[in-house]
Amino acid sequence: MDAETTPAPRKPWKNLGVRFASALILFLICVAPFYFGGWLWAAFVVLFSARMSYEWVRMSDKNPTRIAYLFPVLAMAIGGIYAVQGLWVYAGLTVIIAAILGLADRMRRGGGLWAGLGLLYILIPGLTIIGLRGNAVGFDTAGFQTLLYIILIVVAADVGAYFGGSYFQGPKLSPKLSPNKTWSGFFSGLIFAIIIGGIVTNFEFSSFWHGVLMGIPVVLLSVAGDLLESGLKRKLQVKDTGDLIPGHGGLLDRFDSLMMAAVGFTLIIWLFPAAWPL
Repeated sequence: MDAETTPAPRKPWKNLGVRFASALILFLICVAPFYFGGWLWAAFVVLFSARMSYEWVRMSDKNPTRIAYLFPVLAMAIGGIYAVQGLWVYAGLTVIIAAILGLADRMRRGGGLWAGLGLLYILIPGLTIIGLRGNAVGFDTAGFQTLLYIILIVVAADVGAYFGGSYFQGPKLSPKLSPNKTWSGFFSGLIFAIIIGGIVTNFEFSSFWHGVLMGIPVVLLSVAGDLLESGLKRKLQVKDTGDLIPGHGGLLDRFDSLMMAAVGFTLIIWLFPAAWPL
């Protein structure tokens, strides 16, 4: 076989070192706010949401104004103040009013739907994550343990999909939305994530199998969030939402799965409180 027909060697875990280093730094940045919760965590989430809003405006608005950048940040800050105090009616009204005003501002320049969608897409998960963590300080608090469970499930699903999909490859999961995701990656991520979920709940409050069963919808929601963001990027014809995190892209690229999982998990335990006794 000559040089022209020799296939290039496959690199199953490309950029592994860069991805790991970026994830480690991100973890270290999050530790203190996550531990203390309350106002510190709310400020942290607002800051991250502000960056995600910036990424959204930049990729969805060809001629953004200062208002387009500042308005989502202001709305998230006000909503965060209400959320950390448990004033969810006011937080919800903030989201609705922000989406309407954002849509109205953008309609003057065209594409108003993208502004309204972006505000809902970022504000609702951000406020949900503030609410899930709560105000109590410490590792043994319900908010810490609940949000930790969701985060570990999402991270485990991502890690399992990365290693399993890169190694086994095979049929694509959804080639029209995300050409790099495979069924092998999906099942690898699912298996690894529910095992981690079982271990977490076994230590926290319940049995191993409770964590496994609750982990399944969290994984499905995280995959849905990832595919949704991939579809939005394809629609807007961008590869990544940003380049803030080496090996990962922007914050929206990194947290899309967590955003959907957090909102979906909150809805599940709101409808079925007995499913999560914390």
